[in-house]
Amino acid sequence: MKTMRSALLMGIFIAAGLTAANAASSAWATSDGGRMRLIVLPPAPDGTRQAGLQIEPKAEWFTYWREPGDSGIPPQLTAAPSSNVTLSALSFPVPKRVDLGKVRDVGYDSPVVFPFTLTRPETDQQAPLKITAFIGVCKNICIPFQAELSVDLSHAETTDVAEAQLIDKAKAKLPATPTEDFFVSGFHMADDLSSLDVNLRLPEGSKDQPRILVTGPDGYLFTEYQTLSNQGTQRALRIPLPKMPRNYSISGKTWHILVVAGNKRAMEAPLAFETTHPIVQP
Repeated sequence: MKTMRSALLMGIFIAAGLTAANAASSAWATSDGGRMRLIVLPPAPDGTRQAGLQIEPKAEWFTYWREPGDSGIPPQLTAAPSSNVTLSALSFPVPKRVDLGKVRDVGYDSPVVFPFTLTRPETDQQAPLKITAFIGVCKNICIPFQAELSVDLSHAETTDVAEAQLIDKAKAKLPATPTEDFFVSGFHMADDLSSLDVNLRLPEGSKDQPRILVTGPDGYLFTEYQTLSNQGTQRALRIPLPKMPRNYSISGKTWHILVVAGNKRAMEAPLAFETTHPIVQP
């Protein structure tokens, strides 16, 4: 379903006043719906740093997954040019579905950390770090929340055990890659792009229906499906694809599916579609 990112966006950007930050984390930036900060660990031998965007929504508020659903804002990080740093993409722990009336969103209603890696030249390891974070926090409405998060790296650093554990725990909550007992065994797109059939191998003991999140074209998220067959650990699902982009071609595209099995194991896999070439008449 198309993400209507302009819908339900009420309120204003919140520029948070930040105090001086220590070497391990930024100060907290706050809004009506919660707070967020940046965690940065000391550099590894190769110069890279493990980091995380920590978000704590207030009670009854939530923030969004990378593909937010019917309306919402995916979390975004942008480094200031003066920081001379390269940021990896954010990694996302398994989210939950949040329904507000007829609006379906996907995100987190409890504290969450999005891990990522930053890289900068060795000669700049102690230069000040400034990163702008842009997220949405929502209750009955969605409020854009933007803040500049600064970390002072100009003095000697030691690893803060509590903050390192926050990042380690966040990584442990990320969906796993496919394994021998949990993977996509096949998939097929309908010629008219009206549905996607997916065959799954689920772990032993997965008696409940799996929960799925399929991300396709940018801004589109699919969570509903029909079970075509259920034979032990083998499941065949048909996922309706309503309101696909006009004139969209699946040729050469890669979608992704996140599956949560009944035993709470989560796996994420790419769905890479073959490239088809149009017939050229002589």
